[in-house]
Amino acid sequence: MKKFILGTAMALVMSTAAHAETVGVSMAKFDDNFLTVLRNGMTDYAKTLSGVTLQVEDAQNDVSKQQSQIQNFIASKVDAIIVNPVDTDATTAMSKLAADAGIPLVYVNRQPVNVDTLPEKQAFVASNEQESGTLETKEICRILGGKGKAVVIMGELSNQAARMRTQDVHDVVKTDECKGLQIVEEQTANWDRTQGADLMTNWLSSGIEFDAVISNNDEMAIGAIQALKAAGKDMTKVVVGGVDATQDALAAMQAGDLDVTVFQDAAGQGKGSLDTALKIVKGEKVEKKVYIPFQLVTPENVKDFVTKN
Repeated sequence: MKKFILGTAMALVMSTAAHAETVGVSMAKFDDNFLTVLRNGMTDYAKTLSGVTLQVEDAQNDVSKQQSQIQNFIASKVDAIIVNPVDTDATTAMSKLAADAGIPLVYVNRQPVNVDTLPEKQAFVASNEQESGTLETKEICRILGGKGKAVVIMGELSNQAARMRTQDVHDVVKTDECKGLQIVEEQTANWDRTQGADLMTNWLSSGIEFDAVISNNDEMAIGAIQALKAAGKDMTKVVVGGVDATQDALAAMQAGDLDVTVFQDAAGQGKGSLDTALKIVKGEKVEKKVYIPFQLVTPENVKDFVTKN
């Protein structure tokens, strides 16, 4: 009887150990409001799962550092890897590293350049960027009555989301409803609030006239708002839009400064990426692309989103 009990206990311990998974996570940048929500969504969800451990690293916006982190994860024999890419054009090499090691890899939020040719045991979890810039620009077009001048603030040009959201803007402007919109300036502020403020200050100093600011994300939009207010501009006469629906952005909208944003479920993407990684580890079939819908946020429905991101 003692042997039976001991054997059962050992089997239970071994079974528990067999179901314990370690997932290495490389985030492009810890110091980013949206990515912080995404990371917290992932880590909070992991705490609810038995036997799941996350090793979360900050790539500090450095491609080389991120690649080293992936190599270290492989060397320490993690069960899966989740990557929020610094440079979406550098993901082919990262995919090869993981594939050669036989370790599942899931990209989150930023679409890898090789998304259509991902190896086995690899996937991408995010929102469809064709929706984000489209929803934002269409709403700005509606507010302006289909005509006016706009400046576009782009994210990092090495990032697929920045390129796609900017293309969305141009696609909307080509439509019959919005062909009266004219883009007078278009520059990058690298997703950064301070750079967004500096860029707007430069535009104002140059005497550029515009009716709307179309930003690839909320952080740059908030920077632009700060510069506009510092210059004494009447915010009721400038339409400002962003993407992400961060808490700071929602507060700016409630204050009457931000007119449009697009809710991107950061916490949902974090949870979804971990779910997908664990399913691949268990040998379950998953979609190569897992999309979580965007939602338009305006002053009329902003209260519905205050606690979401």
